[in-house]
Amino acid sequence: MNFDTISVIGLGYIGLPTAAVIASRRKQVIGVDINQHAVDTINDGDIHIVEPELDIVVHAAVKEGYLRAATSPEPADAFLIAVPTPFKAENGNDHVPDLTYIESASKAVAQVLKAGDLVILESTSPVGATEQMAAWMAEARPDLTFPQTHGEASDIRIAHCPERVLPGHVVRELVENDRVIGGMTAKCSAAATALYQIFVEGECITTTARTAEMAKLTENSFRDVNIAFANELSIICDKIDISVWELIRLANRHPRVNILQPGPGVGGHCIAVDPWFIVSETPDEARLIRTAREVNDGKPQWVVDKVNEAVGKYLSANPDKTARDVTIACFGLAFKPDIDDLRESPALKIAQSVVTNHPGEVVVVEPNIQELPIEKLSGALLLDQQEAFVRSDVVVLLVNHKAFKEAFSEVEFDGFIVDAVDGR
Repeated sequence: MNFDTISVIGLGYIGLPTAAVIASRRKQVIGVDINQHAVDTINDGDIHIVEPELDIVVHAAVKEGYLRAATSPEPADAFLIAVPTPFKAENGNDHVPDLTYIESASKAVAQVLKAGDLVILESTSPVGATEQMAAWMAEARPDLTFPQTHGEASDIRIAHCPERVLPGHVVRELVENDRVIGGMTAKCSAAATALYQIFVEGECITTTARTAEMAKLTENSFRDVNIAFANELSIICDKIDISVWELIRLANRHPRVNILQPGPGVGGHCIAVDPWFIVSETPDEARLIRTAREVNDGKPQWVVDKVNEAVGKYLSANPDKTARDVTIACFGLAFKPDIDDLRESPALKIAQSVVTNHPGEVVVVEPNIQELPIEKLSGALLLDQQEAFVRSDVVVLLVNHKAFKEAFSEVEFDGFIVDAVDGR
């Protein structure tokens, strides 16, 4: 198939790198986003997110005329939808998948579809979302035929291909990683494979749309369960006075054991979200997956409790002080090291709880952002790490940024340190 013009709907942490990498292959790419600031920034050859190497690729693609951004869909030969899939509350359940963004994007794309076009859903989704997207498009365009009613003879090809990239390495992994491609028919899979082979050097493996959706959820649920084991170990070891860090180092000397490192919780747009999509569809069967999510979702409060313990120890050592006199420094807000992404970040949740409940001063160190999210951390100060150490009585290490490693190994700090990530 020939794809002269390709459109990417949603220019966030996945959509923008995908659009830029495709454009780097000298394909005409139209990126679409409802955020006017993002659109203007991209059209100026700049980026509105932090991702290594992405700025260079975007700048070159825009300058050479292969990439431009718009606020509404335009005609193209293929459309990749990469919009958020958050949760909504429904009947007492706070983790019901919200497909509103996918619905809006699919209906907007439907208006510019023509026979022969390909639509791929890249958004991580509950099983059945691709079929639902196709149904919304069919409703909006009764003049076109779709795979759910016309099979291989349909005017429009529909497929699901979940992203499988690591923030901080997105540009490289978009090219190198294998892709699981689930078409609603065999011809849909073939068309989607032809598109990804424009820029993917890894293998493109085809399956059904439902299996492709479940594959992404399964990958991240597997990781979530393993992280939950490490996090639960850390809570157990704290209670029985054992260093979890030493314990894991020793256990991992077994040739068939590879326990992950515990942390303050699990964040990001995938691991902290995807398992709930499985739970929402099969609540009675997904017992282990649900328990792992509950362990990881509960870890931030455990860290907050350790911060409160540290404040108590400081006050016991300084009986002339009150809690109002204690300054707490939270090191890190991102959901993982060396990125600016705060989505579902346990570090952000912990900092927010500290700011809300601590009567004294709270300072934050996050080298990857320029300003604090005021709606979540109103009253906190954003400082560099040197000033934060000088100013603070209790330091909380929440993210293992490279910038912090040297500082924590060299600093002479007389206060109390709560280390949630590295066992310092």
